[in-house]
Amino acid sequence: MPADTSVSEPVIDVRTREELIFLLAEAAEIEHNLMCCYLFAAFSLKTEADGLTPEQTKVVAGWRRDIIAIAVEEMGHLALVANITIAVGGTPHFGRPNFPIAAGYHPSGVVVELHPFNKSTLDHFIYLERPEGDTRPDGAGFEAVRQTYDRNMDGDRLMPNGQDYATVGHLYRGIRKGLADLSARLGEEHLFIGDMSLQVGPDLTPLPGLKIVKCLKTALAACDTIVDQGEGAAGENARSHYNRFMAMCDSYHQMEAVDPAFAPARPVAKNPLMRKGPERSHAVWVDAPEAAAVMDLANAIYNVMLRALSQGFADNDPVRKRAFIDVSIDGMYALSPVAEHLTRLKASTTVPDVTAGMSFATLRDVTPLPDGKPSLRFIAERLEELSEGARKALHGELAEGTASRLATLAKKLRDIHAPTPKEETIMAEPQPGKAETKGYENGQAPAVEYAEGKDVIIEFEAKRCIHARFCVLQQPGVFKANVVGPWIAPDDADCADNLVATAQNCPSGAIQYTRKDGRPQELPPLVNLIQVRENGPNAFRGELVLDGQPIGYRATLCRCGRSKNKPFCDQSHKEGDDPFLATGEPETGDVTALEVRNGPVNINPQKNGPLRVSGNLEVLSGTGRTIRKAQALQLCRCGHSGNKPYCDGSHARVGFVSE
Repeated sequence: MPADTSVSEPVIDVRTREELIFLLAEAAEIEHNLMCCYLFAAFSLKTEADGLTPEQTKVVAGWRRDIIAIAVEEMGHLALVANITIAVGGTPHFGRPNFPIAAGYHPSGVVVELHPFNKSTLDHFIYLERPEGDTRPDGAGFEAVRQTYDRNMDGDRLMPNGQDYATVGHLYRGIRKGLADLSARLGEEHLFIGDMSLQVGPDLTPLPGLKIVKCLKTALAACDTIVDQGEGAAGENARSHYNRFMAMCDSYHQMEAVDPAFAPARPVAKNPLMRKGPERSHAVWVDAPEAAAVMDLANAIYNVMLRALSQGFADNDPVRKRAFIDVSIDGMYALSPVAEHLTRLKASTTVPDVTAGMSFATLRDVTPLPDGKPSLRFIAERLEELSEGARKALHGELAEGTASRLATLAKKLRDIHAPTPKEETIMAEPQPGKAETKGYENGQAPAVEYAEGKDVIIEFEAKRCIHARFCVLQQPGVFKANVVGPWIAPDDADCADNLVATAQNCPSGAIQYTRKDGRPQELPPLVNLIQVRENGPNAFRGELVLDGQPIGYRATLCRCGRSKNKPFCDQSHKEGDDPFLATGEPETGDVTALEVRNGPVNINPQKNGPLRVSGNLEVLSGTGRTIRKAQALQLCRCGHSGNKPYCDGSHARVGFVSE
């Protein structure tokens, strides 16, 4: 319900840089708190194992994906606020009070508590995300804990103070005005004095809408992104948090119309606490032994993620920075199954019929270490402790899976301290005694076929082939089409050099070669390239390392999300009645020259997420135009990004699944 927002709420005054940073810290806490509330509700949702019908299961699973995607965007908002704070000379704020948050900390209309998913909680989420001027009431029960007070202070004071706002949009309108006013008074170059290398951009993580803040224009754009993704600019953005929660509300009513007893969430306690404290009528102390141990583990994982996030924003070494940010994001894969398991466990020895949940209890301090090198050991050590703790608090596959994920993150940090030796760039010398063709049994081709000639050995890996047909067209005597059994005859080439050239033209890397005639083996290219194919895969050229294993110098990797051979392309983008459509001519981005243009290209497919690529990278369009130069990229592999070929977080929204 749009309203005259210029008079609907009191003006937020920002007179000094100190007041701006104070207000940004409050914005950071709002984003952080909302993220926790949304995750708590998502973790409480039932599955078919909890008694939902198949149709209910499908709907509730969709809600869960959408709520987690919204929580991820809140993390993006937290990162944007951190970038603005750094840009104006401040330090990002990642602290927050423990739940339930006492009255007086936020404006009186902003109630922040942990509740399982139900109609009242959903109405509360809609209320928190509502556009300015929307007069809808809060969710049932939330009004009861609200207290009326005024945080505004009169007079010309030197100390910053919390100011009142009814909606999050109004808070960002105040920040926006403060940025513009201070820029005009101090001068833009004197306001934006922070070290940009400390910021986190889309090259490090695919959080939707994340951008580097350099000036007033980019700072205002960051504020607009937060409001548009959240409130939806007075309801205009169908994918805004407000409109997505509204759609869930409509869906909820439809489910209830079919089944009045529909209950989508487990009976999770509101505002669960780790320890017994002051009496609170709306909080439950989790003292059941098993639940208490799992809750302790879940909160500890959350806090090591938070510490890594804080360290990632404080470190300007690009390798360490990426590693810390990776831990802060990838830790969710360890946390989510533990947090969901917790909601199935009896919470209390005294309060019947409630299950437990995370309290998101925080450390007193997550201030980053001043030197990033010791922090690698610090956080790796902590992850290893939690890995051992997972085996004690959990059982079976969940214990092993959680312990393994945490140990893998620890190893990522340990490996930065002791890098592995660089692989040789030339292919191994051929082994004597090979037969002309190897591996055929009962007429079936092996996974990798070997064909040895007098000058060249050809290796062919069928699962990587995309049937570009360079081989059968350029050397039809060697690569014999439509033949049953062995089909590669290296000695039938017109000459060894031409056969080698044909092998090097194989875009997928399915064809590799080794020379026996003393001539040079294949070397990595002088320039690392990623070419975006029209309606097809990404073609890589470079010294390619996939999940730590060298895979040669050529590969075509899926970007449609349909390949049955991920991360490699298998031509699935051409199949079916709805072939994959994606431009091979994206807009030109940053093409600032790289100091070095070759070297290893590390490719790490993220579970249920993008391709994380690092190295010296030059991205080309399908026609060969340079569109991006970077040292780190997040490339879409779900096929749904609105910013192809780059990831925009859509994999979470569509439920993309891949190891």
